[in-house]
Amino acid sequence: MKKLTFITTTLFAATLLAFAVIAQQSPAPQGGQPGQGRPPGGGMRTGIEAMTPDDHTGFEQIFDGKTLKGWDGNPEAWRVENEAIVGESTADKQLKANTFIIYRGSQPGDFELKLEYRLNSTNSGVQYRSQELPDVGKWVLKGYQADIDFANVYTGQLYEERGRGFLAMRGQMTQISPGGKKRIIANLRGGDDLKAAIKNGDWNQLHIIARGNRLTHILNGHLMSETVDDDPAERAMGGLIGFQMHVGPPMKVEYRNIWLKNL
Repeated sequence: MKKLTFITTTLFAATLLAFAVIAQQSPAPQGGQPGQGRPPGGGMRTGIEAMTPDDHTGFEQIFDGKTLKGWDGNPEAWRVENEAIVGESTADKQLKANTFIIYRGSQPGDFELKLEYRLNSTNSGVQYRSQELPDVGKWVLKGYQADIDFANVYTGQLYEERGRGFLAMRGQMTQISPGGKKRIIANLRGGDDLKAAIKNGDWNQLHIIARGNRLTHILNGHLMSETVDDDPAERAMGGLIGFQMHVGPPMKVEYRNIWLKNL
């Protein structure tokens, strides 16, 4: 009986050793070609390169950091300070309505926009594919907005100024159907989880991608919202870029390092 137990134990140990050796061997190449297939050992060497916020390959800087050349806004509200476009209202000079500084250099359709912003109060936003409403007032825009607010309730979402309102909340991928019906296609991450990536009162890096009817907002390297606008009657395929100063209590917003790439 002892001899049988010894033989059984020896065979079991040998079997385990054989499996361990096989597990350590590289997987066989797929497709009959050497070097194809996944990396040995389950590694994550995918060959996909990470994009950094400072990668401006193919981009054009549309703010020179010194003047408002190419930009048009209320001179009582907007100025250049410390290499940033600054919008500020005070207790003595409060806004009666939302106002915008507008980039006059182009009206891009498919593009990427990268910039940094800092907000100390209230609300702001980056307009794109927008149009002017001179009948409403000077420096008034209607269109898509990458929303920004100091409480970070709305930061990262897609809002349509003077239009359809909320199109995608932070953490959502949405589709807008013909006729204007909005629906959530997928949840990207929880809005509160994404809120943790926002630097309150500090500089944040915003990246907007507009390609066809797909609109993407990325903040500090995190995907905040994405919208597929399938409503041909209401969607915009090109237009103006601008920055918002929001009506309300005194506020200050700053924009710098503004880069545009046409796609």
